[in-house]
Amino acid sequence: MSEVLNMEQTILESATELFLKKGFKATSTTEIAKEAGCNQALVHYYFRTKDRLFEAIFQQKVKFFVGALLDIGKEELPFLEKLEKKVISHFEAIESNPRLPLFFLNELSANPDRIETIKQAVGNLPQQAMHQLEKELNSEIEKGAIRPVSVRDLLMSIVSLNIMAFMGAPMFKVMTGVSEEEYQKFLNQRKMENVRIVLKSLEPEVES
Repeated sequence: MSEVLNMEQTILESATELFLKKGFKATSTTEIAKEAGCNQALVHYYFRTKDRLFEAIFQQKVKFFVGALLDIGKEELPFLEKLEKKVISHFEAIESNPRLPLFFLNELSANPDRIETIKQAVGNLPQQAMHQLEKELNSEIEKGAIRPVSVRDLLMSIVSLNIMAFMGAPMFKVMTGVSEEEYQKFLNQRKMENVRIVLKSLEPEVES
């Protein structure tokens, strides 16, 4: 039984690596089977079709990507400390899967219908999390602790800042001439810089 589960997991991991690297269209079940060290029939046995295998992986990655930003919120922390944890959690999630942003962009551009897959994967988690975040955000605004801002704008700022650190890496390396090792050090600094930018953007506006 364990061997069956191990092979199923091996196929899933091999397919994940290939899909992230090459995309859905450019990856064949033959390649997946070769990478997993099994025959093509086993791939179809466990997952029926390449599309079903991809959907399983796509949903898993969507949950991971969205959850890293929205799941944190139950701790009894001041709002800004909780927000800092959200920014860091999301950044580190992308850092552990740096090909995810481009993977999502490419697959959604090639097949917009996958939006439905995202909806199925995350369910009502985003709406619940955003409602809670909006409630806390509005409370801070009412107290005058932060400037008026919508929850959508706040999330867009966080996602944009974090994603760009990875999607912009190839061009940034060419423009600055930094090595891979130097860029990794830069990312550690950039994570906290993104936190600073987000928190700074929420400071109450000073009346002149």
